[in-house]
Amino acid sequence: MGPERLPAHEELQEMLRGKLRIQQANSTELSALVEELSAHLVAVDSEDRVIFVTFKAFEEVWKFTTYFTHCMEHLLFDHKMWLLSLENRLGIEVSTPEDTLHVIYTWVLMQEGTFIQRGRYPVKNVFSKLIILLYSATGTCVAATRYDAEGPDELSVSPDDRIIIVGRLVSCHDWFLGMKEETREAGLVRTSQVKPSDSGLSVLFFVFSEGPSAPVQPDFLENTARLLDGQKHRSPQCVCTRTQEEAMDPVEGQRAEAPCFTVQPAEERQRTESTTFLLSFLKGREYKDEFGAFYILSPELVSSSIFCGHSCEDELISFLSVARETARKKQLLWSQTRLCFLLGKFSAAKSKFSQARVYFEEALGVPRETFADLRLLASIYSNLAGVYLLQKNRASFFGMSERLAALLMGTPYCLECVKESSVLEHALKRAILSQNAMAEARACYLLARHHWIQKKRPKVVPYLERLLVLCAGAQGKSSVSPSRGHLTLGRLHREMGLRHLSICSAGSALLHPSATLTDGLSSLLLVSDNTTDRDSFPAHVAPYLHRCLSLSDSQGAPGHERRSVLKHRLALCLSQLFYQHGMLGHAIRLMRALIGAAPSSPDMAEHKIALIWLAWLHIHDLEPNVGLHILDTVLDALPQHWLVLNMRGVALGCMGDIRRAAESYHAAADICQEYEDTPNWAVALANLGLLCLKVGAKGLAQKHLMESVRLFSALDGGHETTFIAVLLQLGQHCVKEQRMHYGKGCYEWALLLAIKANLSDCQLTAVRRLCHLYEWESPDRARRIIYSQYQVQLLHGTPDREREGDVQEAISQLFLSLATHRAYRAALDHTKSSLAIFIDLGCKEKEAYGWLQAGKLYHLLGQVELVELYVQVAQDVALSTGDTKFILKLLEAAGDVFFNSSQDRDKAIMYYRDRALPIAAKSGAASSRLRLCNKLTEVMLNLQLYGEAVEFAHTALDISITLGQHLNERVAYHRLATLYHRLGQCELAEHYYLKTLSLCPAPLQFDEEALYYARVYRTLGDILFYNLKEPFDAAGYYHLALAAAMDVGNKKWQLVLCTRLATLYHNFLMDRQLSLFFYKRSRGLAAELNVRRMNTAVDRASVAVY
Repeated sequence: MGPERLPAHEELQEMLRGKLRIQQANSTELSALVEELSAHLVAVDSEDRVIFVTFKAFEEVWKFTTYFTHCMEHLLFDHKMWLLSLENRLGIEVSTPEDTLHVIYTWVLMQEGTFIQRGRYPVKNVFSKLIILLYSATGTCVAATRYDAEGPDELSVSPDDRIIIVGRLVSCHDWFLGMKEETREAGLVRTSQVKPSDSGLSVLFFVFSEGPSAPVQPDFLENTARLLDGQKHRSPQCVCTRTQEEAMDPVEGQRAEAPCFTVQPAEERQRTESTTFLLSFLKGREYKDEFGAFYILSPELVSSSIFCGHSCEDELISFLSVARETARKKQLLWSQTRLCFLLGKFSAAKSKFSQARVYFEEALGVPRETFADLRLLASIYSNLAGVYLLQKNRASFFGMSERLAALLMGTPYCLECVKESSVLEHALKRAILSQNAMAEARACYLLARHHWIQKKRPKVVPYLERLLVLCAGAQGKSSVSPSRGHLTLGRLHREMGLRHLSICSAGSALLHPSATLTDGLSSLLLVSDNTTDRDSFPAHVAPYLHRCLSLSDSQGAPGHERRSVLKHRLALCLSQLFYQHGMLGHAIRLMRALIGAAPSSPDMAEHKIALIWLAWLHIHDLEPNVGLHILDTVLDALPQHWLVLNMRGVALGCMGDIRRAAESYHAAADICQEYEDTPNWAVALANLGLLCLKVGAKGLAQKHLMESVRLFSALDGGHETTFIAVLLQLGQHCVKEQRMHYGKGCYEWALLLAIKANLSDCQLTAVRRLCHLYEWESPDRARRIIYSQYQVQLLHGTPDREREGDVQEAISQLFLSLATHRAYRAALDHTKSSLAIFIDLGCKEKEAYGWLQAGKLYHLLGQVELVELYVQVAQDVALSTGDTKFILKLLEAAGDVFFNSSQDRDKAIMYYRDRALPIAAKSGAASSRLRLCNKLTEVMLNLQLYGEAVEFAHTALDISITLGQHLNERVAYHRLATLYHRLGQCELAEHYYLKTLSLCPAPLQFDEEALYYARVYRTLGDILFYNLKEPFDAAGYYHLALAAAMDVGNKKWQLVLCTRLATLYHNFLMDRQLSLFFYKRSRGLAAELNVRRMNTAVDRASVAVY
């Protein structure tokens, strides 16, 4: 499956593709999400934007298609997209191939076909086509025929009797709960024996909550405001005054407790007085709260909590049997009924099902009037149906299930008396087979509420999900609040540990048209509970804050002041999200809209906080004059408020008004000192110190910063972020002053504080400062490696993966510089880690360099068989970018791998000449072409390929002349001279050497230049003397070389040249005087340099060759 359409913005599209590439490389998070959706991840194709999943059941397909889109948004969206989505409605569109989905549905139905066929049975027709079309009805109806009740649970009716429908009349059920309009008697009525009254039946969808929905209550608003003010660790259950769960959950702790009955000994049981109290308590047709314990509690709890004085359960059963017999004799019918029910429960608990069935049937048949205690009737039905099911009496089970379902349809409060869900499941199946959506919805609601009461929360989820689907498709009037249903579903998912589904449900609740302000705030609380970082709101909370703001405008809240407090804090939180992520313009517009929307009381604290925050935003947006104007307005009302004074100092400092800024900081510090507000005193002093640094008062700045550090260090905690910022500023000042020891101490102290407080952002900042310190200010390769590796650990848990890859590559370079086999191995590991990250992010240029770096490291490790493979992959990645400049740069770097090596240098020629040079020539990159020609000349010269090197040397010379680069021109002339010398073309060699010397600067600037003259002139002398056999001209070059050597003061060179000249004048020029002169000079230099006497014979092998 894959999206058909991505956001129009190309940058956002590329961001989503990058996130998908990351999931393709490491699908752990995506796989966990898909597992939450009950599906199974097969593969991810980021290029085609396709995700392959498999399913095993129909429910998995439905859950996946329902939740996947919202889950993927939470997985792939970053903070920028969440914040932009408030205005542009950005989102991910997921499309599923319909044909593939149809095949999956068919396969699932084929697998489950036998079960569907087994459950099929005919649905009875009911009293008229009108009622069939209505499916469900409330109001009154009229008896069509006479019916005599067969038991006290049924209602006898005569023709034309008006019957009030209690709860719902559902067409697919045989019975419904009715009440005679005249006598007010209630009982079960057959659906087939009634017809609509003249006034007709009103069609109404089921009621989700039996009570009215709760308004926005003051406590809820106050608690929500407290959450927005920073206490977001509170759970929604703690702050909501009434939630959907409360509507579904029975009220515990309010049920009246039954009195405790004493079981008489066996010899006293025949006395009438022993059971009088119990019989008196159990009599009465109406329900009493004290009866609830008998109906709801298990037999074990009834035996232990309501009865006492018995040694075993059998003794209690004997006592109840005596009481039952007494009630029968005294005609206490309702006491007898309830005692039969109790005896039936105890018999069923002992697996005496036949005996239990007799007791339950007796309980149904004893009364002479209709049941008014419907909880008792529901309990009897439920237990009797369970017995029929265990005895495999299908006919009786279905009949009893119909009665119980009809009773529960009208009286859902009786659910607490039902222990098993089989009857409700049977009712649900009938509703589905009848295609009665309203009956299905009512059954889903009853099943969800039943499992909620039984504390089986995971079993609530499927019924609640189906209920919400039915609500969405309902055409008639519905009293259900889908928004609250989604909230309940979200809380259930959170309890089950399904974080993504919980957030999706909260989003559905928030965006539903039925959402109220209470629902919006509850959604916000639910999402905050699913957030791992409890210190601040994440970016994906922005839509919830924005929606709550809209609801607060449209729906309002009781009390103008509370409404203003809530609205201000919602806007403040949303504005802070914009501020945290660099969207200052959005934050300012939001706060200005809030302040200008409705005039607030100038004395209201929230209004002043909003103004102060707006001023701070303007200061950060490089508008300090606007911020100062706002602060002056607030200062008129709060003249002694240190925060306003402190911020005024910041604004004035940004405007360059140093004197007034210092006065404002001093005033803030004095107020804090007076009121012993140590944390804010330290902040004011730190700001004053930074102001002093700005104007160059370093001593005063250090004094204030040190005092601020002293104050912070005396605090117990809770101010670590500000303390760390002050330490980093002080450390930076010490480093600039070359007080490295103090700077290191401040940085390391800041890092330790950040680690202790678990502040990852502060840890990253401190570690980066330490890495910079050990790289530039106080070079220490080992410590830089340690801190860089820790920086990688911190970055690994953040979205900034590109930064993590850059740090990995920097560590690789550090290990490479150690130049040991073990260091090369470590460098290779880090290079591969960075390479994997760049591949995931789609950073093609960095990926190409990563492949190339890996190839270089394999070359250094001697694994030559892998080198060309990695270099080739780097070249392919570079070519895929289509960037000619980058391709050329990488091909040159690939050649450098072999050029800078002592082996396989000939392979550099392939990358320089065959690959890089044609691209440089075609693209007109003259500088790159010049550099490549120089490198080719050098490598061919070393490989003794002199003839081929001449061509590239001439090309380098021509390009250098064209570009006007005199240094490169000199180098080209020198290399041409060297090449022609090696080729034996001495006249050309002399010519190019002289051209080289003509380009040298005059006068000489460095000693190295004079030494270069000496070498070139000596080489020229050797060429003329040895090759061209012209000793007179050779002597002239030797003299020039000697002069250059004397100028630089190099006595070794003087010794060699004097020896040459002495030999030349003695053997060839026949000048005894000069020969003797240079001979004495050489003897003196040799003695001075402690060199043995040199041979003056004309032997070229004995003369040092340049």
